[in-house]
Amino acid sequence: MTTGTLITVAPTGAESAKADVPALPVTLDELVLTAKECEALGAAVIHVHIRDDQARPTLDQGRLRDTVAALRDSTDLIVQLSSGGAVTDPEADRLAVLDAGPDMASCTMGTVNFGDDVFLNRWEFIVDLHTRMQDRGIVPEYEIFDLGHLTSLQRLLGKHGLPAGGHVHVDFVMGVPGGMPASTEALVACRQAVRDLPEGTTFSATGIGRGTIPVMLASLSVGGHLRVGMEDTVTYAKGRPVESNMQLVARAVGFAQLAQRPPVTAAQARELLGLPAHS
Repeated sequence: MTTGTLITVAPTGAESAKADVPALPVTLDELVLTAKECEALGAAVIHVHIRDDQARPTLDQGRLRDTVAALRDSTDLIVQLSSGGAVTDPEADRLAVLDAGPDMASCTMGTVNFGDDVFLNRWEFIVDLHTRMQDRGIVPEYEIFDLGHLTSLQRLLGKHGLPAGGHVHVDFVMGVPGGMPASTEALVACRQAVRDLPEGTTFSATGIGRGTIPVMLASLSVGGHLRVGMEDTVTYAKGRPVESNMQLVARAVGFAQLAQRPPVTAAQARELLGLPAHS
């Protein structure tokens, strides 16, 4: 498992508007089709934000449940719901994401400036999210926007115990205006700090915008995994818009194969992350 690459696709996000990015999957049918296509290429996890009928970000419970059910019925992908939603979503709605029963959910380890906004994650909220996931058997992916968030994670695990499944997996989100830069140096610093977490902790890395390729290459070089998708970048190359999430997953798969770390299957990813087999 240490030689393979776990590829997560984040197809939609909460930031881009459908009017500005027509290829963005926002309906349930579009999301399911995207999931099938990306799974066929080598993705093992799908990180999900959903939209309403006007393509606006939403945490509507009915839509979340329908989305989880449709993705499970149509694919073997690990379904990871975002508990971040949009930066304006209230804490109660973000906690209620867990009621949709995903395999995984994100748990952001601290507050961060997010462009012109603030992505608020109070300590009490983080603890509440972590312990609710423990109780429900939902595996977290700890989102790290800055180096200090890894210290917060060390504190969280020390005070409140290991996550459901017993395995710690983090994602370095790099290049958000207000967070850590999408640089090799920042990734190496985070990689060093991971050594203070429980033995066997794994990490993925996400490069925002033009940081996508440098972060992919740096992560692969030091044993990390990858997250890609139109949540994180809508430009494939300078002056060239992304045509689909498949395009981004295919590039990640190609890089992983060049690094002689081919993509792991969803079943292998479940074993790695401490998740039960797909039923």
